Amino acid sequence: MIPAIVLAAGKSTRMGRPKATLPLDGGDTFLSRIVRTFAAAAVEDVVVVVGHEAAGVIASFANVDVTARFVENPDYEQGQSSSLIAGLRVIDRPGVEAALLTLVDVPLVGAATVRAVVDCYRRTRAPIVRPVRGDEHGHPVLIDRSLFDAIRHADPAVGAKPIIRTNVSAAGDVAVDDPGAFADFETPGDYNKLPRKTTSPTEK
Repeated sequence: MIPAIVLAAGKSTRMGRPKATLPLDGGDTFLSRIVRTFAAAAVEDVVVVVGHEAAGVIASFANVDVTARFVENPDYEQGQSSSLIAGLRVIDRPGVEAALLTLVDVPLVGAATVRAVVDCYRRTRAPIVRPVRGDEHGHPVLIDRSLFDAIRHADPAVGAKPIIRTNVSAAGDVAVDDPGAFADFETPGDYNKLPRKTTSPTEK
């Protein structure tokens, strides 16, 4: 089993409102689109880590027709690594081979990209698998279970990034033609540049 963790606990200071609740076309929010994409890629367990304005983020998901589990990270102000650890705590159990990780800032990745990442892992067992486009790398990132303990014990000041960088490989880099895998939205200006009609999860 390969569950997914969506990090949605931050303050979204630059955006000015929780990115998880930002609307997209078709009635989705950033968060519901991400969960819908994982569902379309046959990811059976999606855990959303919330923190800042947790109740509002959870409430925004109340009438969505796809399923996710929510975990609240009371230490979210300590940074993303604390939220990743909170997510690992929920998903790590016998039978879990790896975890898919994405940020709520990256809502437009397609289901085909998620499937390509998982397929690459099944084929290569690379400890880190990620979509790439030239020198860019995107989301979701797949992390093998063998790295979970290292992430749990990482220096909170630097988090999981050094562990991920140390374990990337050519075998785990998946070239994809999916602009959504590399498009993150940090500011109102970024959000205002969203196309009027975004691609549905199953179209990519």
